[in-house]
Amino acid sequence: MPTWADTPPWKMVWSLSEISQSLRAATSKGRQDQALLVLEDGTAFWGWSCGAPGEVSGEVCFNTSLVGYLEVLTDPSYAGQIICMTYPQIGNYGVSEDDAQRSCIHARGLIVRDMCTTPSSWRSDLSLPAFLKREGVVCIEGVDTRALVRHIREHGAMTGVLSTTDLDAASLARKAAEAPALVGENLVKGVSDAASTRSEAPASHAFAQAAPKPFAKRVVAYDCGAKDAILENLTRAGCQVMSVDWDTPADEVLALHPDGVFLSNGPGDPDAVTATFQEAQRLVGKVPLFGICLGHQMLGLAAGAQTEKLKYGHRGGNHPVQNLLTGRVEITSQNHGFGLLFKSLGPLIPEESGGFEEHVEDLRTWAARGVAPVVRNDRFGRIRLTHVNLNDGTLEGIQCLDVPAFSVQYHPEASPGPTDAHYLFTAFMRLMEGDADYLDIDIARDRLAGWRFGGEARA
Repeated sequence: MPTWADTPPWKMVWSLSEISQSLRAATSKGRQDQALLVLEDGTAFWGWSCGAPGEVSGEVCFNTSLVGYLEVLTDPSYAGQIICMTYPQIGNYGVSEDDAQRSCIHARGLIVRDMCTTPSSWRSDLSLPAFLKREGVVCIEGVDTRALVRHIREHGAMTGVLSTTDLDAASLARKAAEAPALVGENLVKGVSDAASTRSEAPASHAFAQAAPKPFAKRVVAYDCGAKDAILENLTRAGCQVMSVDWDTPADEVLALHPDGVFLSNGPGDPDAVTATFQEAQRLVGKVPLFGICLGHQMLGLAAGAQTEKLKYGHRGGNHPVQNLLTGRVEITSQNHGFGLLFKSLGPLIPEESGGFEEHVEDLRTWAARGVAPVVRNDRFGRIRLTHVNLNDGTLEGIQCLDVPAFSVQYHPEASPGPTDAHYLFTAFMRLMEGDADYLDIDIARDRLAGWRFGGEARA
């Protein structure tokens, strides 16, 4: 007579699911279909469907933010990816659609430990499961997200398939192994839509934010998948923002007579976004430039730098970054899987690098030395390392010293996340005004500018 020990695991799962379903039916979750996530190495995670039915593939990544799941899902930088949120319960405060970073969800799927179906917030328009179903996004709950994250950290980022229709682990493993890799694919052309960008904050945000400063500068923003909050922060700083598509020729941008050009965030492999960094190369020296995230990589590639794919990327709202110019540590919001290699920008200039002549692999060495090193670049002259990630010693910011351009790898607008790096929008304004010390800013004071507290706006 067969025993539990002789029963295949998948049959045991189905048997237990019937018991679970009868219990769930009496709760706010109701009856749920099963879902299955399988990574390309065959590792499988069973769970329950809490979004739309279907099947999706993409690079599985994790985000450590405690809040901001809507901003994460609607950030175009997540195109091509299935996101695992590490915080145990997601959906607690529902969905306020004014907080979305673009008009639709760009992530391919979502993985959570526990999904909240009955949110509590005065700003909520609908629950997260209802939003996912409406937008056709597959989501799985009940996954041991800690085990999934440990697996990715140990073995590196990998492709996965998430399905509610095919529950055969071997079948999904084959599909994951055959799915196209993120490296080499230009995902920007699929999310760039300058006509749909929003550069002014919704009226519903007025309870927390002061009115923007009067327009003082015209800025053309390359939309490589820009988050609306980044463009809104440019507007709040006094920029009149005009967005253009990712491959707009430099001559057309200059014909708009901008005071500055902004290179936005975006998804995927920066080396595949050839048109943007080639046009950026033509703009450097002709107009002030500011780049964020993918835009930072575009400036680096325009300078001839090389990029690397990080083992599992930086995604979350608590990454410590040291500003080498001030020595202060900023807690930053990040979302990227690739990074620039500082040594590929050129040889060190010893007399401007504390007397040091050799590059180091771990850039935290410069933080320990108290030095912001400078290299000699063949295209743009001197380039200084300004920011370093204190978790892994990777490059987080550069400043061109002989042409008006600078960039950072992280997201200073913090949607979601802290506001420590808000000063960079002020720095861009000062760069366009011709201030040679545009990065010399009181970060602590600037980070509070423009916010309302008890009805009062901070100056």
